[in-house]
Amino acid sequence: MRRTIILTGTLLLGAGLALAQTPQEQVEKTQLAMKSNLTSAIALSDMARDKKPYDQATVDKALAELDDVAKRFPSLFPESIKGLKPAKGDFYTSDKVWTQRADFEAHSASFVKAVGQAKAKIKDVNSLKAEFSELNKQCSGCHEKFRVKG
Repeated sequence: MRRTIILTGTLLLGAGLALAQTPQEQVEKTQLAMKSNLTSAIALSDMARDKKPYDQATVDKALAELDDVAKRFPSLFPESIKGLKPAKGDFYTSDKVWTQRADFEAHSASFVKAVGQAKAKIKDVNSLKAEFSELNKQCSGCHEKFRVKG
């Protein structure tokens, strides 16, 4: 019995340590989420600007990925990564994410709402063209305030 308890405790401790992330690992995780958003936005933009043919499956996939990241946005920017920069990339997070947290979370909520509305409305190329400008506006508005070119 005692061995079982010790073994279980050791396994749980090891699993906890394996799951723990360093702040720099969190920065990289956040970068991956932002790159996912970029890939999704490019897919939508290319169709909205007639660079690629409209494809509902691609639209649905891009909006689902945007929705996933949008809903996790505040958790992607914990206090522990404040001031850290990604190993690669041209941009990093502004300290305003933490010093103006309420505004950042309001931007995040607006993005979640815009993605939700887009998911409900985009059914063809014309509705994509109508909705994409709002999605792009939401992305740009947050980037202008909370992202720094490095």
